[in-house]
Amino acid sequence: MLKDIPQLIVEKIVVAIVQEKNELDELVWNVYLINLYDEEIYGVLVSSKGYGIFEGREVKTSVLRHLIGTVEPQEYAKIEPLMDDLLGLNNEYWVSFYKNKVMYDKKYVFLPESVREENLTLIPVLNKKGVMIQ
Repeated sequence: MLKDIPQLIVEKIVVAIVQEKNELDELVWNVYLINLYDEEIYGVLVSSKGYGIFEGREVKTSVLRHLIGTVEPQEYAKIEPLMDDLLGLNNEYWVSFYKNKVMYDKKYVFLPESVREENLTLIPVLNKKGVMIQ
């Protein structure tokens, strides 16, 4: 029975955390979803949460749900800003979307302290430096 269920693999969706300046000219971290497919994805829903150890005790953030809608091919959508205090936690983004009338989903987890200067790389489509998971 399980062999009859198709294994749908998400290959060309990126979640990236990018440092950029806000309208007050302050450095902030923003989380983006990037569609590297050659076709649009739609019905995009992202759940985000943080969890881990902070100041010696176990913490969990609230689960936030973001309805993104449609992301065109080779385009991006901003998911949320990320506070500096949360960079020391596991930051999990569960992305689900439709492509060609088929639903896909994938979990992306940024580990504690993975968002650091030495890990920054050029993010495709955004053309900014950040940390990404594909």
